[in-house]
Amino acid sequence: MSRTLRIAAVQVAPLPLGGPIDDFAAQVYRVLDDDPRVQFVVFPELHLFGTEPAGLEIRNDRLRASAVPLDGDLIAALGAIARRAGVWLLPGSICERGSAGELFNTAVVFSPQGDLVASYRKIFPWRPYEPHEPGDRFVVFDAPGIGRFGLSICYDAWFPEVTRHLAWLGAEVVLNIVKTTTPDRVQEVVLAQANSIVNQTFTVSVNCAGPVGEGRSLLVDPEGTILATSTDAAPTVLVRTLELDHVTRVRQHGTAGTNRMWEQFLPTDAPLDLPLYSGRIDPNRWTPSPVPTPLETES
Repeated sequence: MSRTLRIAAVQVAPLPLGGPIDDFAAQVYRVLDDDPRVQFVVFPELHLFGTEPAGLEIRNDRLRASAVPLDGDLIAALGAIARRAGVWLLPGSICERGSAGELFNTAVVFSPQGDLVASYRKIFPWRPYEPHEPGDRFVVFDAPGIGRFGLSICYDAWFPEVTRHLAWLGAEVVLNIVKTTTPDRVQEVVLAQANSIVNQTFTVSVNCAGPVGEGRSLLVDPEGTILATSTDAAPTVLVRTLELDHVTRVRQHGTAGTNRMWEQFLPTDAPLDLPLYSGRIDPNRWTPSPVPTPLETES
């Protein structure tokens, strides 16, 4: 049985901080009205925290003041929207208040039943402009019967360690939510393709629309082919059906039928020291984690 997922990448301007949650719900339902077959809806980074006042410190103070816990009312409301819509939902990221008062930029994912199934704290906040503290772990989650997904946020895509670890953890699709307001979105489009190619994953890179963001969202397959793209900052929704078995084929037969990076090492190869990380590549740990088969997830 082919593993497919119809996904919608919503390139839209951020909603006002503290605005009615019904406004966000309406955006989700509008996507489904346009295409009822959509199973997963993805919004840009900090979509619900869209204050853009003049002055960096004023903006950051507002973000700090807006932070919420993962067991609070906002999370419950977002779960209810996912449940009513019957879809997987990544509503962008939120300003999370940690248990010790920390401030994190955290992506949250809800199942069609409304459960919070994954939360990921951005490991590489855009210093020195963002007030968030870095997260400390890579996060993947399973959609039963479909596949495994990894989470990254905006600037994470500039650091190859992030996507490499997500792929090693078994991610077949990397959901990269973005709020790029600067001209380097041109380079990020290239990075989305490069990260897909060198890790053999789908990449869904969703940036916010103008007048805030630079747009140019895109969906990339495991061989680097752009499946759908926005060429500007205008609001749009990119919808495609991803065939996740494409990842399995590419890793088995190679990119362009040639390159199998995940089979680079032999068990008899010596470990390779990585002085940058004070660590090493162990050939016996190189292969990605297996993804549960549909039969395994149903048992």
